[in-house]
Amino acid sequence: MWEKNVRRVIPYTPGEQPGRRDITKLNTNENPYPPAPGVEKTLREFEAGLLRLYPDPEAAQLTEAIAERYDVSPEQVFVGVGSDDVLAMAFLTFFHGKEPILFPDVTYSFYDVWASLFGIPYRCPPLDTQFRIRPEDYLAPNGGIVFPNPNAPTGVMLPVDQVERIVAGNPGSVVIVDEAYVDFGGESALPLVERYDNLLVVQTFSKSRSLAGLRIGFAIGSRKLIRYLNDVKFSFNSYTMNSLTIACGKTCMEDEGYFQKTVARIVATRERMKKELAALGFSFPDSVANFLFIRHENVPAPELFGALKENGIYVRYFAKPRIDEYLRVTVGTDEQADRLLDFFKKYLNDRRA
Repeated sequence: MWEKNVRRVIPYTPGEQPGRRDITKLNTNENPYPPAPGVEKTLREFEAGLLRLYPDPEAAQLTEAIAERYDVSPEQVFVGVGSDDVLAMAFLTFFHGKEPILFPDVTYSFYDVWASLFGIPYRCPPLDTQFRIRPEDYLAPNGGIVFPNPNAPTGVMLPVDQVERIVAGNPGSVVIVDEAYVDFGGESALPLVERYDNLLVVQTFSKSRSLAGLRIGFAIGSRKLIRYLNDVKFSFNSYTMNSLTIACGKTCMEDEGYFQKTVARIVATRERMKKELAALGFSFPDSVANFLFIRHENVPAPELFGALKENGIYVRYFAKPRIDEYLRVTVGTDEQADRLLDFFKKYLNDRRA
């Protein structure tokens, strides 16, 4: 009888994390390069005795480092255990109205999970045929708006002037722009934060800063938005981020040179992959993220997905309407890209024979 009181939801399905070491892992958009060198030094020198103490609930060291890097006040920064934690807190804090929240039909698949979990009504305006967001679809009555930019899993970027059109057109709603992949060639909406107190920009250390294993995400917005977020966070769990993560995150954020160098390497590999994949008969939106969303003109995506996996190359496949002929492929190292491309060349040649 107790099951009648259970909250039942369909959970988010993360990308597979295989236990094998001998694979080419291109399915979860992790950075293939190590984090900033100072992070290893911080790990070595961290005083283990500090772990007996509770961490700083405000994560002040990390918050201040982020604020300095993005030229905002520390009171405009909120940190959490990965951007998923930040986004979940934002859903819980800001999406409390009766009107449905809006997010695209093809997008990050955690949004509908959180909406269902928290009992938030939602509606999903469809992307156009080129997988682009149509700003006019977000000028209807709503209880809030959230979308990734660049979008996932497509990698398509909405220009900032169009982001501003959505934000300016919704003064009665909080607009959340999820910029998990913006560092790989996108234009951030962060400059708009000073003009619009209803805009929250969310970013992560998991992609461009190579710290997916430590789980650090952050949001930047008006002081009022951040104050409301902290009220909910401290009503939920005051100690969400541990001391070691705070120290490593601060060190990572402060090494701008290494960050720029690593991002540039990934961008260069991505652009080379675009050329070689196109020559092999693949098509894809023009991604500015650290992944490509590819389909082949003659070979079904499920077939390619299975063949890749059999050969130790993991990519992501979504069996969903509109995108079930696409594979999402993380941009890894040049060596990983070569292995992927060599597999495609051989597989396509053998298939034609």
